[in-house]
Amino acid sequence: MRKNKLILVAGARPNFMKIAPLLRRVREHRGFETRLVHTGQHYDDQLSACFFRDLNLPEPHYCLHVRSGSDAQQKAQVMKRLEPVFTAEKPDGVIVVGDVNSTVAAAVVAVKMQIPTIHVEAGLRSMDRSMPEEINRVITDCISDVLLVTEESGRQNLLREGIVSDRIHLVGNLMIDSLQQSLATARRSGILERVSAKPQAYGLVTLHRPANVDHFEQLDEILGAIVDIAQSLPLYFPVHPRTRTQLASYPGLPERVCLLDPLGYLDFLCLMLNSAVVLTDSGGVQEETTALGIPCLTLRNNTERPITIDEGTNVLAGTRKSTILAAWAEMRQSPKPARVPKFWDGTAAARCVSVLEQYFGANTDPSLSGEYSLQDTRTSVVAAGSIL
Repeated sequence: MRKNKLILVAGARPNFMKIAPLLRRVREHRGFETRLVHTGQHYDDQLSACFFRDLNLPEPHYCLHVRSGSDAQQKAQVMKRLEPVFTAEKPDGVIVVGDVNSTVAAAVVAVKMQIPTIHVEAGLRSMDRSMPEEINRVITDCISDVLLVTEESGRQNLLREGIVSDRIHLVGNLMIDSLQQSLATARRSGILERVSAKPQAYGLVTLHRPANVDHFEQLDEILGAIVDIAQSLPLYFPVHPRTRTQLASYPGLPERVCLLDPLGYLDFLCLMLNSAVVLTDSGGVQEETTALGIPCLTLRNNTERPITIDEGTNVLAGTRKSTILAAWAEMRQSPKPARVPKFWDGTAAARCVSVLEQYFGANTDPSLSGEYSLQDTRTSVVAAGSIL
């Protein structure tokens, strides 16, 4: 029996959490064989190797060692180094995830080589074209053949942009698959003891987006709010490398803002599980806090994940000191009720594989396909139709 060869491309920390459960499920399926490519967009131990260990990801078949560079340089290097991999492997399909530079670069190479391309986490839109990630999302969705969507807003965005409904499949959130599979192990992490944190008696901060950290005036506004919030609740702040560089020129933060080195997935998840609130500009953390029911203040003026606001615990706090403190005060006074969105149930990978199975005509293995089928999604989108 001939197997369909799929190449899965990942390059940055958010990709690893999404690719891990999908790779595991695809490898179990008798109709597929896989190759894992790590572009090396994130390459040091704190942002890459430790995530492979924590998520039990296998060694990649290919590591492209792209490393840092400007937006254009990074994409160009990914494209240059991926082309010979695709030429040698002759895959039946290429799977890209999320919205990082590696994602759009891999999609462009695959499509130009006429290789069917599957985009995981398709359709998310912040409606802010100043964000590099937004450009990556739009381009990747436009050229991909199969679009796997995490939330209803993604499906609606794609239909509005003229994507035909048969290409769109609401499968749920692979980030939540990784989260649920890791909860028991994360709870055994010793991070609370190592940083002297008391459960439910602290907040957690993450900050890494260029728009927030690369300009001193903007960073000063956010840090001003963080310092004020820390007066009533101590904050733990794992510092991204790009943020660490900017903090070097900032006046010293008070002791109640505890700066940490970047954490591995399990340590970070444990710290988040036990926090009273999370302040973040990360898209993935918005999703994880929604799934866990933890209050979240997003330090941005927009989000590509509106379901975390409509159904989850997320509140857009803006990026000015005044707006952040106002959102903090409102959250303390009236905490948001929340529920877990549809298909954020830890089985998104099974639904993804069901779509792949039917798209590629792979032999069905009922024990692996779960209750989801391609027909489920088609039924849900018939009424919406297509704007083409």
